[in-house]
Amino acid sequence: MPARISTRVAGLLTALVVPAGLLTPVAAAAPGGDPVDAVNTFIGTKDDGNTFPGASAPFGMTQVSPISSHYAGYRYDDTAIRGFGHFFLSGAGCWEQGGLVSSLPTTGAVGPGAAFDTTKPETFDHKKYASPYTHEAEVGKPGYYKVRLTGYGGVDAETTATTRTGVERYTFAKSGDANVFVNVGQANDKEPVTASQIRVVGDRTVEGMVESQAFCGGKPYKTWFTTTFDKPFKSFGTWSPTGGTPGSKESAGGEGLRGAWLTFGGGQVTATTAISHVDAFGARLNLASEKGRSFDAVRDGAQRAWRKELSSVDIKGGTKDDRTVFYTSLYHALLQPLTGNDADGRYRGFDDKIHRALGWTYYEFFSLWDTYRTQNQLLALLRPSRAKDVAKSVLAIHDQGGWLPRWAYANQETNTMTGDPVTPFLVDLWRFGALSGQEFKAYQALLRNSREIPPASSPFQGRSGNASYQKDGFVQYDKDFPKKGQDTDPNHGASATLEYALADCSLSIMAAGLGRKDDAKALADKGRSYRTLWDSSVTDRGFTGFYRPKVEDGEWFSPADKPYTPQSPDGFHEGTSWQYQWLTQQDVPGLVERMGGKENVGKRLDDFFAYGDLVKDPAKTVREEWVVGPYNYYNQFRYNPNNEPDLHSPWMYTLTGQPWKTSAVVRAAHTLFTNAPNGVTGNDDLGTMSAWYVFSALGLYPAVPGTGQFVLNAPRFEKSVVHLENGRDITIKADGADGSKLQYVQGLGAGSQRAYVGLEQLTRGTTLDFKLTGDVAKATWATGPEGAPKSPCAG
Repeated sequence: MPARISTRVAGLLTALVVPAGLLTPVAAAAPGGDPVDAVNTFIGTKDDGNTFPGASAPFGMTQVSPISSHYAGYRYDDTAIRGFGHFFLSGAGCWEQGGLVSSLPTTGAVGPGAAFDTTKPETFDHKKYASPYTHEAEVGKPGYYKVRLTGYGGVDAETTATTRTGVERYTFAKSGDANVFVNVGQANDKEPVTASQIRVVGDRTVEGMVESQAFCGGKPYKTWFTTTFDKPFKSFGTWSPTGGTPGSKESAGGEGLRGAWLTFGGGQVTATTAISHVDAFGARLNLASEKGRSFDAVRDGAQRAWRKELSSVDIKGGTKDDRTVFYTSLYHALLQPLTGNDADGRYRGFDDKIHRALGWTYYEFFSLWDTYRTQNQLLALLRPSRAKDVAKSVLAIHDQGGWLPRWAYANQETNTMTGDPVTPFLVDLWRFGALSGQEFKAYQALLRNSREIPPASSPFQGRSGNASYQKDGFVQYDKDFPKKGQDTDPNHGASATLEYALADCSLSIMAAGLGRKDDAKALADKGRSYRTLWDSSVTDRGFTGFYRPKVEDGEWFSPADKPYTPQSPDGFHEGTSWQYQWLTQQDVPGLVERMGGKENVGKRLDDFFAYGDLVKDPAKTVREEWVVGPYNYYNQFRYNPNNEPDLHSPWMYTLTGQPWKTSAVVRAAHTLFTNAPNGVTGNDDLGTMSAWYVFSALGLYPAVPGTGQFVLNAPRFEKSVVHLENGRDITIKADGADGSKLQYVQGLGAGSQRAYVGLEQLTRGTTLDFKLTGDVAKATWATGPEGAPKSPCAG
């Protein structure tokens, strides 16, 4: 969840109360109805969930959504819309998030001294010409968005999308001078546009290019576009930093205000925009390959595509809001990664050369530090054919760029976040079968990444802490270590060590599966490297022993002016030793030993989750004791449901013999996911938090990377059926499931005492029949020695 914001967001501490009429347009369908109708795309558009409400096809290249004052695009409580952009990421945490090629319908004459005075450059600042709007009758569904702009005499704006185009339909209430402003010099708030150009072509089309800053301080990259209208414009002009020029056909140059106005006679105007990261020809080709249909036909096609995706899971039971939260979470998880190749298969590689994907789809935008934990496995389970192309895309990045990525944005590595997320990401894809035919190629790339460091000339940073990690078993903590991007591992040496160890353990599983026994043993040993940072002298809140960073000479890090505390930010990335102490799920026996036995582990988990308070009042406890703001990572000792490092920690109860507490904690965490604009906790991070909800609501979670095992918990719904691509079903039954209460698993099927299930069993098709209870005294299921899966790298 990368971010540069440290302000506390108080709105997360209290549930948003939304007037009933406000959500009427996006209310959930009755249970068993159309999953498209159940989705509320406004969920996550407040309190830095950073989702967007506009239209996109599944895994689409182009998204078309409103821009207001927020760096992610749209904030639900903003009062004006600046335009409708054509590129967005869903739920990311950094600035520079797109909103490129923004268009807005306006009315009024454009010219010297006119309503839009071309002699005044500020006339064409989107903050100035933005329109107020109303939430009344605003609609946000998969593949469709509608809003009433209350400025300019009233304009109804609708958007829809195909894989490579965004389509807007503007209906003007006021006759006369109806314009569409196409702004290429501005985008989302805090998204720098470093160069742009726009050109009027004929009497229906504009095209051009936007050079903008990549995510999290990356380098500038180019997006080409073509926009065509369904009717000719009567007049036009362009603007530049010096003002507007009626009749001008082109504006081009560096940063600054730039765009074109196109004037129509009123009524209704439809615009279709295609983008490309390859070239202008690619944008034109994408437009030609996907245009020609009416707005309604495009919308219906987009919703058919979403219906197919969302119908991969059927749920029964729960409230209307439960259904909406579930299907919106599934929707958010299936928005990305984004299609990267044009209609002819061409894409811009990490060597900045043009390549072609023939017979497969090249995907872009990989938030691996986030998605390796949940979204990757959900996609691989539901859509293995797409997962194969995802794996192939990541390997193409390696081949063309020279190294495996960490946070790949468009065709560049941003070097954002720390650790080694690409290893568990690809190992899980191997486990799910997505690397078939590429296993050894992927393994060699992963082994190199695990043991080496990219050369200084490489734009990739890789495991920048490998020198000390390979030699001494830990990444040294060095706040001044040079970096190639926003982050580098030694700046967060302790958490990087834990991430490396988890990654190495997962790679040892792949090595063993490929018959590389020596590698498997060596990597499994590395999977226990976290032990080098266990300091048994550190105490906090009555507990002894915590992970503590070491500096280059192997000495413990100590602050200059105060004793070390595991609640401090020192050595950990977006968390503290309290959160990261559970990132050792690959070696639970080793963790239990260091914490002084299972009883002490249980007490520490209870304190971490405020378990005593939680069972009395789950909703109050999670909002008052867990949630401290989406970017308040440090000086904390509780579970942080807003961020990734401890997402798996509720299942540590199960892995240490107390599965009933996992179910209680998960149910409590579900209270943070609501049918409201602030209904996502923290940034959604390209579907990571949403995928966490989907898995946990189904009652199974991929807690240990590389194992293909799902640890179980009480399902939220009475019945869920996951329809796999191979034609088989995973049926999950839980009679009497009630998400409003704490419930525990009393039994599973015909007496199974295992609190986990393997991928192989799931993909063959299976039924998991849970027996639930509200009486904790009856929740003795799977508490025996065979209840939890074996740790893959226990020593």
